[in-house]
Amino acid sequence: MTLKLTTVHLIVDDPDKALPFYRDLLGLKLIGDVSHEGLRWLTLSPPAQPDIQIVLSQPHAGRTKEDGDAIARLLAKGTLGGALFSSANLAETFEKLRASGVDVVQEPTNQPWGVRDCAVRDPAGNLIRISQAFPLRGNAG
Repeated sequence: MTLKLTTVHLIVDDPDKALPFYRDLLGLKLIGDVSHEGLRWLTLSPPAQPDIQIVLSQPHAGRTKEDGDAIARLLAKGTLGGALFSSANLAETFEKLRASGVDVVQEPTNQPWGVRDCAVRDPAGNLIRISQAFPLRGNAG
């Protein structure tokens, strides 16, 4: 059996605020924008991985009111999952993000598990980590 990742879902409270972050700052390509009954789904794709779709949806999109309310509370606390991206130039990517005024959680740091990464929050509070591989020194394991 061969599996491929095709779609990842992230919850955002305001698609109008999320779109510039993901499209303009991270450089993802908008490939879908659907509105239905007052809710909106945005689908974006990394240009280097056009077969991967990242769907941004609101807490109540496709969910019961009770579930949407629960998700909205978790989103407001910043406790939902996020996403990990990689960049060929982490320093440049981080400076672009910082200059835009995003919430910086961690500046670029060499991690003991073999990556240099940073962390920011998207406008909805999702944790977005961006890494750049670097060679491990010493015993890798």
